[in-house]
Amino acid sequence: MTEDPISVLIVDDSAMMRNLIGRIVESHEGLTIAGKAMNGMFALQKMPRLDPDVIVLDIEMPEMNGIEFLKEKNKLGNTIPVIVLSAVATKGAKVTMEAISLGASDFITKPSGTVSHDIQSVGSRLVELLLVYGRDYRKRTGPRKKPDSVVAPVRRPIVPPVRNDQKTTVKPSVPIGTSHWEKITPLREPGKIQIMAIGISTGGPNALRKVFADFDPGLAVPVVVVQHMPAGFTEEFAKSLDRICPLEVKEAADGDLLKAGRILIAPGDFHIQVSRKSLGAIVNVISKDPVNGHRPSVDVLFESVAKEYQNESIAAIMTGMGKDGAREIGQIYKEGGITLAQDEETSIVYGMPKVAVEHGYISEVVPLHNMAERLCSLTREHS
Repeated sequence: MTEDPISVLIVDDSAMMRNLIGRIVESHEGLTIAGKAMNGMFALQKMPRLDPDVIVLDIEMPEMNGIEFLKEKNKLGNTIPVIVLSAVATKGAKVTMEAISLGASDFITKPSGTVSHDIQSVGSRLVELLLVYGRDYRKRTGPRKKPDSVVAPVRRPIVPPVRNDQKTTVKPSVPIGTSHWEKITPLREPGKIQIMAIGISTGGPNALRKVFADFDPGLAVPVVVVQHMPAGFTEEFAKSLDRICPLEVKEAADGDLLKAGRILIAPGDFHIQVSRKSLGAIVNVISKDPVNGHRPSVDVLFESVAKEYQNESIAAIMTGMGKDGAREIGQIYKEGGITLAQDEETSIVYGMPKVAVEHGYISEVVPLHNMAERLCSLTREHS
């Protein structure tokens, strides 16, 4: 039995852009247009009737812009995921991160220059995000009757309901047993933890907000993070996290010291590696070819952590599509480091963590709401 296509509400003041986004949506059989609105006010009026699975939202609009829309949506307690798509995003990372802080799920830059050409360059990524967040919303809310006004409905089968016990029985941390691949035996026991590393992708902006807000203000090790994010956004992303985290958060610069209580975020379009020197440890920001299709790459960071810190490290691989980080977190595990993976239930995309788990590279599987506590408590236990 196939499920209904994910329904999308498009909110943009440009008729041309509404049509272009509509074509992208209609190009994929798993998506359908719920409706269109020219600003946030009309979107709020249409939402109860259209009942979309996901919203594509422009930022700069008359009468009610994207930020104002998100504030009003929050007042209503509405949890429909929102993908920010705006020309402002290319030069206005600050307002994009404000949208994330107000509950937007993710963002993508609106095409610039020759629109007919650029729209194709972002189309596949937009489709990917719409499917990911729309399916996650379906999983969280269960099946429901779709309104008759959905444009060109294709199929109407009932989506299998999510069992209630699936949402309540996830344990705080679950040791990994056997997997489809041979279990790797660590070379040594965990030592005194000197560094924490986190790799994350799709679903990461809001997941990191949760983890960072819950961090112990007394965390006594440096933290390095790779979040897949385009150039121009990570500085504002780090600033937005710094406002809610008890620790210092900043975008990494080449040569930055790794020190207790500091969190360094890899800059967009650059890899980061850690290096231990005689006078202290630093981060190196490097511009090499993408790895696993990504720059920054989680594997590049984890490889350096395994090499430089061996069993004096703790690493977490969290929500994300693909396999970036899954291979090299195995190196950390083999060296005796402690490795955590976000669980399937709380991952927007159970891709990167799943690959690491199935290869037997993970010490514990942890739900998002316990990730910060578990990282901090394990660090304290091995201090």
